[in-house]
Amino acid sequence: MRKLIFQAITSVDGFFEGPNKEIDWHNVDEEFNNYAIDFLNELDLLLFGRVTYELMVSYWPKPDAIKNDPIVASKMNGLSKVVFSTTMQKADWNNTLLIKENIAEEVKILKHQPGKDIAILGSSDLAVSLIEHDLVDEFRICIDPLVLGNGKPLFQGMNRRFELTLIKTREFRSGNVLLYYKPGDK
Repeated sequence: MRKLIFQAITSVDGFFEGPNKEIDWHNVDEEFNNYAIDFLNELDLLLFGRVTYELMVSYWPKPDAIKNDPIVASKMNGLSKVVFSTTMQKADWNNTLLIKENIAEEVKILKHQPGKDIAILGSSDLAVSLIEHDLVDEFRICIDPLVLGNGKPLFQGMNRRFELTLIKTREFRSGNVLLYYKPGDK
């Protein structure tokens, strides 16, 4: 069975995005970019909620992304993607499937298909809904060395206590620290 990995960047004070949904504070340098390339090589499917999908599709297929970050852009544009949304009418990004209902059941089906691992990049609301169904197998939380002061908490909407077991850490020269967790009971 394929593993579902949730990856997100958060501030030291636990915010996933700023008060106006901004993520311009993400500390992404060449070292982190090389990690991202390695991570994308482990995957063959990306899952997004509507908001993150719209952010990603507004950047990765565009000429600036292709020029400034050709390797990641190629991977982001080439990988299969699923966007979960009840409000979108279509998903135009290359290799993207739109799913409007039965999210947990659809993810269970995807996890049982052959292939490489699956990742949720950002999309904290989607991740929370899948955590509630015990469908996330690994968490990669990158702590950015910044106190944001305000914004959206990473796991906003969690309705229960959820324990994690630290399995690995990675420090970056930028001050980012990547924490790898698995659910406490897996």
